[in-house]
Amino acid sequence: MEPVTDARDADALDPAAMREVYRTMELTVADLAPEPVEQFARWFKETAASPAIHEPNAMVVSTATPDGRPSSRTVLLKHYDEAGFVFFTNYGSRKGRELAENPYVSLLFPWHPLARQVVVTGRAARVGRDETVAYFRTRPHGSQLGAWASRQSTVIESRAELLARYEELHARYPEGEQVPVPPEWGGFRVVPDAVEFWQGHENRLHDRLRYVRQEDGESWRVERLSP
Repeated sequence: MEPVTDARDADALDPAAMREVYRTMELTVADLAPEPVEQFARWFKETAASPAIHEPNAMVVSTATPDGRPSSRTVLLKHYDEAGFVFFTNYGSRKGRELAENPYVSLLFPWHPLARQVVVTGRAARVGRDETVAYFRTRPHGSQLGAWASRQSTVIESRAELLARYEELHARYPEGEQVPVPPEWGGFRVVPDAVEFWQGHENRLHDRLRYVRQEDGESWRVERLSP
């Protein structure tokens, strides 16, 4: 009988002993832009300029079923403005199905090397078809074919099955030929109700400043949260 591996073995890594000391500048309300998207643009520009951040537009998208069972995955932000934050996916995927039944969503930008996080909470709605088509046309040819080849979140027998579908599509739509937009593929725009900017500090005394949309739907108030 093989011995059972115990997480307490000498060679096992102990996550409880892993600590990072954050030494950063204080974040005050006076430092913030009047609107959360403007503040996000400031941080996003700084993040994109940092060689320590591999994909500054990578974000964790968390959705939930109507009865509250959550799920999360990493998705790439493709556009943002005063109207919200946009990403694209297969509407038949798990997140697509969950958002169809429960539009409440959370986005987390984990910019750990800068000791920063941004958390967006709000409601998601599908973008218009014209916006989806316009973005799809900017994707590399292989990514366009991949959107057709993958029936996202469904069970497949093997990777070979996926690659066979891709090769079939590549033969049908060779490089240089326009690939139609899959009917079940498109964008979601997350309209924020709140946007939190988190700045890490030593002794775990982090700054957490959150914009909250007011009842008029236009203005924002800023509140400081205890870390």
